[in-house]
Amino acid sequence: MNLFQSGKTSTHEKHRELATGQRRLPNLAIRSAFTIVLLYGLLTLVLITITELGYITGDVAVGIGLVFGVLQFALGPWLMDVSLGWFYTMSWVKPQKLPDHLFSFMQRVCQEQGMKFPRVGIIEDGAPQAFTYGHHPNNARVVLSRGTIKLLQPEELEAVVAHELGHARNWDMALMTVANLVPLLLYYVYRGLTRWSGKRDRGAPWYIIAGAYLLYIVSEYTVLWFSRTREFYADRFSGNVTRNPNALATALVKIAYGLAAQNTMVDTATEDKDNLISLNLSGNAPKPLEKVQSGKPQKKERREVIGAGALATLSIFDQKTAVNMVVSSANQFTTGANSGLDPLRVKKAMQWDMWNPWARWYEMHSTHPLTARRLEYLADQAAALGQTPAIVFDNIRPQSYWDEFVMDLFLLAAPYLGAAFGLSYALWQGGVWQWQRLGFAISLFGLGLLLKNLFRYRRGEFPRRTVAELLGEVKVSPVRPVLASLNGKIVGRGVPGLIFSEDFVLRDTTGIIFLDFNQPLAIWNKLFGLLKAGTYQSAEVRVTGWFRRAPTPYFEILRMEKADGRESRTCYSSYASFAFAIVMLVGGLVWGAWL
Repeated sequence: MNLFQSGKTSTHEKHRELATGQRRLPNLAIRSAFTIVLLYGLLTLVLITITELGYITGDVAVGIGLVFGVLQFALGPWLMDVSLGWFYTMSWVKPQKLPDHLFSFMQRVCQEQGMKFPRVGIIEDGAPQAFTYGHHPNNARVVLSRGTIKLLQPEELEAVVAHELGHARNWDMALMTVANLVPLLLYYVYRGLTRWSGKRDRGAPWYIIAGAYLLYIVSEYTVLWFSRTREFYADRFSGNVTRNPNALATALVKIAYGLAAQNTMVDTATEDKDNLISLNLSGNAPKPLEKVQSGKPQKKERREVIGAGALATLSIFDQKTAVNMVVSSANQFTTGANSGLDPLRVKKAMQWDMWNPWARWYEMHSTHPLTARRLEYLADQAAALGQTPAIVFDNIRPQSYWDEFVMDLFLLAAPYLGAAFGLSYALWQGGVWQWQRLGFAISLFGLGLLLKNLFRYRRGEFPRRTVAELLGEVKVSPVRPVLASLNGKIVGRGVPGLIFSEDFVLRDTTGIIFLDFNQPLAIWNKLFGLLKAGTYQSAEVRVTGWFRRAPTPYFEILRMEKADGRESRTCYSSYASFAFAIVMLVGGLVWGAWL
């Protein structure tokens, strides 16, 4: 029975009425060609323009493109190999060491698709992760974390691996590398123009610099749009080769939302790691346990590591919004070694994606579609194959959430609105520049930042909650938190296997969730991750802080303490942010009075 039926068939019948066949995806070859031509057309336009203006020669322009293209394609996979070997607890596994069902499945798919068997790597970490990289279909690498192995049933794991093989089969690794090259080059062209403008007697006109930056932004969003399209195709490939789209759907629910049964997990602390692969991937019943895109918002930075841009698009869900390895689970119905998902909690987990305006905002800036949208396409594919869709979202939105969204935007913009108002007042007063009024702009910036912090870091009662309860919250965003405290066990690093990751994954009796450990200085975070974070592995802890979504759920730590009372940590970023706001507010007033 469909886990959403609960004795009713109306949901499935309604879906079958709407789904007369698989939802048509755009032609992949045409969209790929269009995207590459568009991106390189933008790049060519910029290079021709700056060549005609005399800032570089035509030979240099062509050389720039060739050098970056060769380095991006040739060195990307090698640099990933080095990175995974040096900075991650990862090891390569011989195909024969894989359990029979997974080895046979991968061998069958590779033979059918004319691919070589990929290298398989295992990251020793409890947080779920899966991705692929390489030059072309015949030298692909598929990397899984121990958390993925523990979390998924055999057919779900095969579906996830099929998704990654789909990326390789569709040449996504090469095409995304080529596509990511364009915004990288345009960014450096823009930076170069700004530097040349300050050093030459005749600097680049402002509109040329602005145009280069605008085209860089356009190319970034084009690449993201292109990546989201290829994710749908990788999902479709998985459903076709497994003939079971529902397996990938439930795997996505477990990884991206994390609604997984408690007894689908095995504790690495109590199992021999060499035997764990065979145990969990073979379909044998693991030990019962109380049991990732997605995530604290990250500042946008240019990717300096060649190949990293393409890799970001080839994981099972978006790692950009997630350094956010977030997984939650729930108490479910259980039958033998397998377990079904709680339909109410799955639908509640989907509500934020479907209803909150922030979801679409984040999807536009993401390499991956919203998980709920992927589930809709997989449900439609299952219906087209004559199967009952595992997941159909039919909840009715009880209200509009746009008022909260507008308020969130206002609070995020409050410091800059204050500064803009103050500058407009300071720039011109009676035809004379007034330096003392600049302090007014600084004060208004500080006031706006203080208002934002008062909302973002609200204090009060931090009630005891569970991961599953928090996941059902809809009125939550990066600036609108839910105050809570959680009790649970640290089961992994925030970035699976990364030796200096300061963040954590916590498991409580209902699920696991990403914990954001954030101190005011980045070096402070990295030193903690390298020297101290390991002491919290497998420790029972109590954390107090703020639950957020951006778009993946995460929990920002205010205070974390071990259950035995021997050690505790306080994160001071909220205090530092309040202090900075007050300094700006008071400092601006002093500035104006002193001048």
